[in-house]
Amino acid sequence: MFGMIRNSLFGGTESCPLQVLRTGAKDDVPYEERVYDAGKYAVVEVTGKPFDEASREAVLQLLKYVGGANQTGAGMGMTAPVTITAFPAEDGSLQQRVKVLLRIPSRFQEDPPVPTESSIQIEERERVTVYSTQFGGYAKEADYVAHAAKLRSALGEEATYQTDYYYCNGYDPPMKPYGRRNEVWLVRKD
Repeated sequence: MFGMIRNSLFGGTESCPLQVLRTGAKDDVPYEERVYDAGKYAVVEVTGKPFDEASREAVLQLLKYVGGANQTGAGMGMTAPVTITAFPAEDGSLQQRVKVLLRIPSRFQEDPPVPTESSIQIEERERVTVYSTQFGGYAKEADYVAHAAKLRSALGEEATYQTDYYYCNGYDPPMKPYGRRNEVWLVRKD
């Protein structure tokens, strides 16, 4: 637990490698089209719980892992963002299923420490292109749903993207009260 707290308070945060392809805005909704590099991620899936509760539970497990709850006891440091895969229901609300991803820091990409918790899996993720919009505050399910709808509206017919899931992203530790950064990503279909 101390490793997790030390990581959050004193560790540096590494950003996921990306390239911005283009920027745009429509109806006061700014957005970017970005490409994120492939890499290894620590992943936790939680089902049967509301989005906010499931997300908190999964994020806590991942923070423990990068804080030293792994077979080598390595405090790895943080990466940003923490990415929550959201699965929309027919009515636009989110299903009781989340898949939370945290990119393994660069110096551990080749050989990530083995998690001590069986709920954490290490996955190789492919390069992905997303449409992203940003907003502030402490984000909850309703915020992500609303901003995903705004991004869809801003993109209109000019973009094709996955409709069975999207990504909800947080960049800041919970103890940061101001200047918080959250994003919604729609995954481009190629």
